[in-house]
Amino acid sequence: MSDEFGLTVEALAKEYNRQARELRTAYGKLSELVATAESRDGLVSVTVGPRGQVQDIALDPRVYRKLAPSQLARSIMEQIGAATEQVAGRTKELMTPFMPKGLPLEEVLGEGAGIESFLPKPVRLAPEDGAAHE
Repeated sequence: MSDEFGLTVEALAKEYNRQARELRTAYGKLSELVATAESRDGLVSVTVGPRGQVQDIALDPRVYRKLAPSQLARSIMEQIGAATEQVAGRTKELMTPFMPKGLPLEEVLGEGAGIESFLPKPVRLAPEDGAAHE
């Protein structure tokens, strides 16, 4: 192995190790993500975890005198949505540096994400006999 080739391989290995270390750090932060959203009136507070799962709902005792059941339900749902958006935003901040150019994070981690997000577009070959092939 030539010295130049060896140095290139060593540089690639160092870069790989650096990126892998950064990805592990980001992944660790993802598992610790928590966000809390509170209604404007301060009566409803919701905390969600890394994947948007509800971890806590705090209701001010006054909520039962001030809000009808349907209003309370709507407020809880709004706070779940707001807290989940915070977690999603932070997830995007943490993971975007690791995404290949041209591959939106939403396709990989968003709703409806699937294996197709990772696969290249199909190659279309020119027909040999004038007929269309895929």
